[in-house]
Amino acid sequence: MKVKEGDKAPDFTLKDHEGKDVKLSDFRGQPVVLAFYPADWSPVCGDQMALYNEILPEFQKYGAELLGISVDGVWCHKAFAEHRKLHFPLLADFEPKGAVADTYGVYRAEAGTTERALFVIDARGIVRWSYVSPIGVNPGADGILRALETITTGGKT
Repeated sequence: MKVKEGDKAPDFTLKDHEGKDVKLSDFRGQPVVLAFYPADWSPVCGDQMALYNEILPEFQKYGAELLGISVDGVWCHKAFAEHRKLHFPLLADFEPKGAVADTYGVYRAEAGTTERALFVIDARGIVRWSYVSPIGVNPGADGILRALETITTGGKT
């Protein structure tokens, strides 16, 4: 993995499922969760994004922004977000395909998709936790929530 805990998160600008530019650095001052996933419409990805949507209030309790990222295009993301009734941005790492995922070290060139990878970034833009799940396994949200709790409470519970 190119980006590891303690590294400054590489900035990027990608289009969301509404076609608007989303820049990572615009969220400075709050935690951000990057959820890279292989593809819209796959069963595991659909379940993973639906889970995050369901527990979105838990992420928001920590003031965190959730950003889903895959190599699918804006229109595919739009249809997927509408079908699944998702309430967080899906970002299109479409052209050049996988460029942001590659910067983070999670692009799967042989498959043309991303790894199923999670990054929790603190308010200063530093990666505080990351995890790459086996491609066919939904990583759930426990690790994300523990990381958010740690960075927002300074490790004190």
